[in-house]
Amino acid sequence: MTSETPLPQVDFRTEPAQYRHWRLSCAGPVATLTMDVAEQGGLAPGYELKLNSYDLGVDIELYDAVQRLRFEHPEVRAVVLTSGKDKVFSAGANIRMLAAAPHPWKVNFCKFTNETRNGMEDATASSGQTYLAALNGTASGGGYELALACEHIMLVDDRSSAVSLPELPLLGVLPGTGGLTRVTDKRHVRRDLADYFATRAEGVGGKKAVAWRLVDEAVPRGQWADIVAQRAQELAARSARPAGVTGIELTPLAKTRTGQEIRYTYLTARLDRDRGVAEITVRGPDGAAPGGIGAVHEQGAGFWTLAMTRELDDLILDLRSNELELGTWVLRTEGDGDQVLDHDRLLLDHRDDWLASEILLYLKRTLKRLDVTSRSLLALIEPGSCFAGSLLELALAADRSYMLVGVFEEIDPDAGPAAITVGPANLGPLPMGNGLTRLQTRFLGDPDGLAAAEKRAGDALDADDAERLGLVTFAPDDIDWDEEVRIAVEERASFSPDALTGLEANYRFAGPETLETKIFGRLTAWQNWIFYRPNASGPDGALRRYGTGQRADFDRKRV
Repeated sequence: MTSETPLPQVDFRTEPAQYRHWRLSCAGPVATLTMDVAEQGGLAPGYELKLNSYDLGVDIELYDAVQRLRFEHPEVRAVVLTSGKDKVFSAGANIRMLAAAPHPWKVNFCKFTNETRNGMEDATASSGQTYLAALNGTASGGGYELALACEHIMLVDDRSSAVSLPELPLLGVLPGTGGLTRVTDKRHVRRDLADYFATRAEGVGGKKAVAWRLVDEAVPRGQWADIVAQRAQELAARSARPAGVTGIELTPLAKTRTGQEIRYTYLTARLDRDRGVAEITVRGPDGAAPGGIGAVHEQGAGFWTLAMTRELDDLILDLRSNELELGTWVLRTEGDGDQVLDHDRLLLDHRDDWLASEILLYLKRTLKRLDVTSRSLLALIEPGSCFAGSLLELALAADRSYMLVGVFEEIDPDAGPAAITVGPANLGPLPMGNGLTRLQTRFLGDPDGLAAAEKRAGDALDADDAERLGLVTFAPDDIDWDEEVRIAVEERASFSPDALTGLEANYRFAGPETLETKIFGRLTAWQNWIFYRPNASGPDGALRRYGTGQRADFDRKRV
């Protein structure tokens, strides 16, 4: 693999029977995810995945396993994450892959990796599936960051195993995709100790790792298996996950991809490479919501909210990895807004049901993935749209929204005018990474504006009301519509993509700083910049010199 190697088109769809790098086993309330990376199983040619180092293909399987545990195995209450290799947990992201990969590949890889770790933390916090990292050997770099996503970390105490974040001393970059943030903000490691730890390539093990809060316990190898099993049972016993329930199968997505279009059951994306635009249309439910939560279980993966969310999740990942030059995503919906609200209401009225809860949590995580995607998002609200409740979140996530006043007189003068509806799904259950709803973020510092918008919840708002309430950006009539939309799209394409990425990442997360906003802010800005710098990626940089026996030749100026 070199920087000139054509990158493979990435497909994020997989299943356990296709795994090459992970083994998933379930035994009652405890599941075990064993990392046993195939050295010759890289997603692209030119590197070997030694010492359980990983690339995007390894992470795709991990993400799939985490999802299946939540939906297909509701009986699981604790998940043990461990290694199938002797005396090594994981060496982290594969250095040869990172050194040779083009910059966008690096950034997308890091972003997806961390989103998966956030999903593990969400499973622990929200679903009663607590993750336990059983480090049966050294965990370095991204390998330790994977452990940091777990609620409890156990390290084998054999005088050789350690945890480390060696990115700075060895590679000239920083553990910015969650490592430093989780060390200080989640595990509360003192700043001075974190500074020493992150500059010590060999890491810290044994009792010192416990004393510094880098791990929760160090266990002698002779007692390892028994104590890991004991801890897993203890964590499972604390869970409120329901007993005696049956999961649903995450059936394969129906997806068709051509050079011009990506089509699913409820989503279509038209790829306009001349304009640098992906035009995405989300279709609402085919009919009314089923009569009760039992019918949701019967429909399983076919239930509209879950089916649509899975398709949106896959589409975001596909476009983000495979269509780098489609920098603007135009979001539309079509369907009956009342039917969207009915599906929302059914889930919200049964949030104590494990499946309803998991569907809402999945929708929350997928919308967060949209929030952190470095693409310009424009929502177009037209007659026939169904931006209501959960689908209104797409418009609220957009950088700008345009809502037509009236109808297109020359196309369909008898159509009903466009409307949007604030619903219960917009008022709490789908927060952003900053912990606020998209409405709260939109009206940050404007409590009267927020109260006015929330007061109209349940009302179908026309363009004039929506613009007056601040729920849309602009409301052109049909005379100006085409021109205003055209200018917005062409203007976006004329700007520097790098500047747009920084711009959007800065203002999308107004309000409180959280673990998530810190991680993705640093990934978008600092890590993005440092990966580009000659000190890391140049011909004499640390990434290129790693493993050659030569020291990196650093430009010593601080900027």
